Amino acid sequence: MTMIGIMQGRLSPPENGRFQCFPLESWREEFMRAKQAGLACIEWIDDTYSGERNPLRTAQGVQEIRTLVEQTGVQVLSICADTFMEQPLVRCSDTERLKRVELLHLLLRQAASLGARHIMLPFVDNSSLKTDEEVASIVGSLRAVLPKAAALGVGIHLETDLSPERQRALLAQLPEEHLQVTYDIGNSAANGFTPVAEFAAYGERIGSVHVKDRIRGGGTVPLGNGDADIPTVFSLLQQRGYNGIFILQVAREVAGNEVAWAQQNIAFVQSLLHGSAAE
Repeated sequence: MTMIGIMQGRLSPPENGRFQCFPLESWREEFMRAKQAGLACIEWIDDTYSGERNPLRTAQGVQEIRTLVEQTGVQVLSICADTFMEQPLVRCSDTERLKRVELLHLLLRQAASLGARHIMLPFVDNSSLKTDEEVASIVGSLRAVLPKAAALGVGIHLETDLSPERQRALLAQLPEEHLQVTYDIGNSAANGFTPVAEFAAYGERIGSVHVKDRIRGGGTVPLGNGDADIPTVFSLLQQRGYNGIFILQVAREVAGNEVAWAQQNIAFVQSLLHGSAAE
């Protein structure tokens, strides 16, 4: 069943001037706001801003999250591991990499305890894979981690800024069952990639979708105002029988208007889903 969710923090005003971060001050309130907006789920954020204060990292915190899920019906089905964008698994010492892989193992265990379906690992911006050697290093790290993910029943989804051809080559080295792709509509547009080329290269490996719009080579803008070919993306997803999660990661609007803005963006996505289904 296709569900529409939202990136954590987007149901609160920016915290300490951060466009995206774990909302330390309002994460509990976001569950009720998501319910009011009509959202099915929240994509949890683990980042260096929250660090050990993030409730995802403790058994007590996971229990509190589960209680809020039960009270509101808003699920946590995915985790955005932004820590690994700020502290990449590449361009670091062996000691740092081991420590970061240990954190990934912890997040996998906590995700399983929470009932999340997958963890999204970002390899964009500061964690972008710049060389073939870095790609090979990540393949090695993932091969070591994937058996643990499989045993726990938690998938790993990669978000990269690799070209379609390099993305396909990366995925070909990793097992398909527990390793998929988070397709970020806006980021692909900003990088100048076309949906047709991307879907031809690795469309069968797309397991989750981030919904946003961006200017080519520029920033995030409201849906329909950038260079993303969003209708084509939804049509291609429908053709491939995609039934995963759509996570709203759209440009922010006026602070304090987050619920209404989410409802407007839900309507945008639903119109495309219904339009694609009718084609």
